[in-house]
This record gives sequence, C-alpha cells and structure tokens, in this order.
Amino acid sequence: MTTDHPAVTLREIALTFLKLGAISFGGPAAHVALMEEEFVRRRGWLTQQEFLDRLGAANLIPGPSSTEMAIYIGHSKRGWPGLIIAGACFIIPAAILICFIAAAYVRYGSVAQVGSVLYAVKAVVIAVIVQAFWKLAQTAVKTKLLALIGIISGILFAFGFNSLVVLLVAGTLGVLPVLKDRLKDKSAGSAMAWLVALKPKVFTAKTLVAFVGTGGVLAAVPFSLWRLFLTFLKTGSLLFGSGYVLLAFLRSDFVVRLHWLTEKQLLDSIAMGQVTPGPVFATATFIGYILGGVPGAIAATIGIFLPGFLLVAVSGPLIPKIRTSVLAGAVLDGVIAGSLALMGVAAWQLGRAALVDPLTIAIACLSLLLLLRFRVNVMWLILAAVVIGFVHGTILPRP
Repeated sequence: MTTDHPAVTLREIALTFLKLGAISFGGPAAHVALMEEEFVRRRGWLTQQEFLDRLGAANLIPGPSSTEMAIYIGHSKRGWPGLIIAGACFIIPAAILICFIAAAYVRYGSVAQVGSVLYAVKAVVIAVIVQAFWKLAQTAVKTKLLALIGIISGILFAFGFNSLVVLLVAGTLGVLPVLKDRLKDKSAGSAMAWLVALKPKVFTAKTLVAFVGTGGVLAAVPFSLWRLFLTFLKTGSLLFGSGYVLLAFLRSDFVVRLHWLTEKQLLDSIAMGQVTPGPVFATATFIGYILGGVPGAIAATIGIFLPGFLLVAVSGPLIPKIRTSVLAGAVLDGVIAGSLALMGVAAWQLGRAALVDPLTIAIACLSLLLLLRFRVNVMWLILAAVVIGFVHGTILPRP
C-alpha cells in the first residue's frame, strides 16, 4: 500500500469516486486526466510516479483501463475495502444514469439527443487531457530513450496498431539498455532466468483467461441472465483496447452468435456508453437492461467489470516490487512512456472531433489556462460547459 501520504477514509474514497464517476466525460484518457488532477495535484494521495506506475499496469491488463486505475488507487490507500469501494463508486453513477436512458429507449425505441450539452463539455475534456499529459510527461520522460519510445509509440498508435502490441514494444525498448549492461557484465544468465521465470506465469494467465472465455463459446440459446453474465465476463477478461474493439466483441456475441440484438440496438448501446460520464464499458449496463430489465443490467455490469477487480487485486501488490527490480522497472518505464503516447494520440484525435468552431476552441483554451495557472476544480469547468452548451443549443443549431 502507498505510504507517506495523508490518511484516507473509506468515506472519502466513496464520495470522491462517486463525484468522478458523475463528471468523467470523454473516455479513458479523460478519466485518467481527471484522476491525476484529483489524486496527485489536489489531494496528494499519490505521487506522480506512483500514479504513472499504476497507469502502466492498468494498460497492460485486459478490461477498462480507467476503471482499473480507480481500483488501483482505492487499493493503494485502503487495501481490499478501498479496492471494492473505489471501483464500485466510479461505476455506479454511469450505471444508474444509463439505466434511466435504457428505460426510455425500451419504451420509445430511440434515445434523446444530448449533443448540445456535450458540444461544450467535450472542449473542457480536451483541456483536461492536455494538462494531465503535460504534467505526467514531465515525470515519466526521464531520459532521451523514453522520449524516443514515446514518439515511436505515438506514431504506431496513430497508424492504428493494437494498443497491447505497442505497449509490449515500448516495454521491450525500455529494457534493452539494462539488458545490454547485463550482457557487458556477463550477467545475461540472470536476465534470461528472470524471463524464463515469467514464462509459466504468462501461460498460466492465458490459460485462466481462456477458461473464463469458454463461458461465451456455446451454441445459440434463448436469453438467460446466466448466459448474459458469462458473455460479459468473457468480454471483460479478454478485451484490450478502445471502444471500437468493444464494438467488435459485442457484435460478434450479441448480434452474430446469440442474435439477441439488432445492429441498430448495438450501435445505440455503444453511443450511450460513449456520451454518458463514467466507464465506456457501461455500454454493458445498457445492453443488459434492454435485454433483461434491471436484473439484466446488474448481471451485465457485474460480468464485464468483475475481471478488472480480480486482476487489480492480484497485480496491485506486485507494483512496488517491480520498482525494486532494475530490469522490471525499466520495462515499466517503457510501458508508461507508451501509455502517455496513447493519451497524447487520444487527445489529438478527440480534439479534431471536438474543437469544431471558435467557441469550442475558446472554451478549451480558457479551460487549459484556468487549469494550469489557477488550478480551478475541473467539476466547475464541466458545470460551466454544461450551461454554455445548453444555452448555445437553444439559441443556435449545433454544428
């Protein structure tokens, strides 16, 4: 557990993550940026390096990386109780909101447009990601090699390479100088022993994931809550990457194999996961509700998020130990550089879509100034953006 930081109560953890879950628009990169602002800069619960170590670990395990960051932070402060409360409280606001939206969807067959509000909120989100990227990069990029790794990773991400592959490349590049020094010192044997020691663990993890995944590889059958749970459990255990990868998983299972959803219902579900605050994986809650009501929403939500809780519980205690190993620490530094490149590419891609006119550019620039110079609480910026977006939507048509 993290030491030398202010004592944190379970109540503080719960309230803080409930707040973040309610205002965290914009996807994983924005969520991580909000957490950095909240827990590193404002509350001092973690150092920059501790935060970065957990970010690297969250990107290397399957599941929703921003939710896993919440779980890592809760675990670092209060162990198992903190782990459960932090993760659950980050998920609950989105799950409740999306259930209400799904209820309206089931009744009316469509989803109300929320674009006028999101129009301005997205501009604030871009500012939040940029300021977090800048602050984290100052700590993470310690050497010219790490800067080069970040640039290479950013290029690979921009050209559409799988995120896990890029992070593995980044980790490999990060450890090369250490391996070179080991070879010079005729210590290559110890490095190989370390790699061999890891191999059985990797295969064990793959075996376990494959075992969990068998829950969804069955013949098409009528709808049941148990099968819904197992299908989302498989997805949460195997999924690396963005919402587009999630779309591919869900289409394969729910549209093609099980025939429980139409293409339109799936796209509407993905859209709701993208535009509501909190984890994008709340898409599962929406699908669960339209298939099985409140029980279906609960089964789907638990199924897709449960693997993340278990993986963090297993890997969390290992992070401080990784830092004591020169070899493993070098791998982690490379992965962190790659993770920041992912955040930078996400900011660029989101920015191109969100900053569409002089008003949104002005909102983003002003928000960035207020964040960097005056350290204004992000919640106030988002609330102001909601008001601006609403007023703009009632006066002028949204672009």
